Amino acid sequence: MKQKSELEHEIAQLIVDTLNLEEISASEIEPDQPLFIDGVGLDSIDALELSLALSKRYGCKLNSDDEENANVFSTISTLSDYIKNNAVSKQGNFSYPESI
Repeated sequence: MKQKSELEHEIAQLIVDTLNLEEISASEIEPDQPLFIDGVGLDSIDALELSLALSKRYGCKLNSDDEENANVFSTISTLSDYIKNNAVSKQGNFSYPESI
């Protein structure tokens, strides 16, 4: 079992809060656990809500027609990698330290 980084924990909490998940807590979502279908059980509507929340929180743009979305949204770990590479602050681009 992989140790969850600070960013991964933050994303897990964002998922639970944004989607009002009552049957699972952020600490129960593993970094490499699938988010859809047999994993956490998210669906396409959840993906839309989550992409809006991620965009607001981290400033990264997620286009609905991007072919990479299935990979980006597959796990908390892949979302974390995407955010590290695409997050934008009001001051411009920034990246998370590798230790996160």
